[in-house]
Amino acid sequence: MKVSPGDILEMKKPHPCGDKRFKVHRIGIEFRLECMGCGRIVIVPRIKIEKNIKKIISDPKEH
Repeated sequence: MKVSPGDILEMKKPHPCGDKRFKVHRIGIEFRLECMGCGRIVIVPRIKIEKNIKKIISDPKEH
C-alpha cells in the first residue's frame, strides 16, 4: 500500500467527531494522523490503519 506523508486517508470507521478523513503526518511502525474534522492528532499502529483504509486521496501538491 503506497501511503505518503501529506496524503488524506478515508477510513471505514469515523473518528468520534464524525469525520472519516485523516491527513498523514508521519509513517513508520505507527502512523501519526490528523483528523480533518476536529484537528486532533492520533497515533495508530500501522496494522490497524492498513486494515481500515477505504480510499487514499493523494496530496495534490505532489502532482
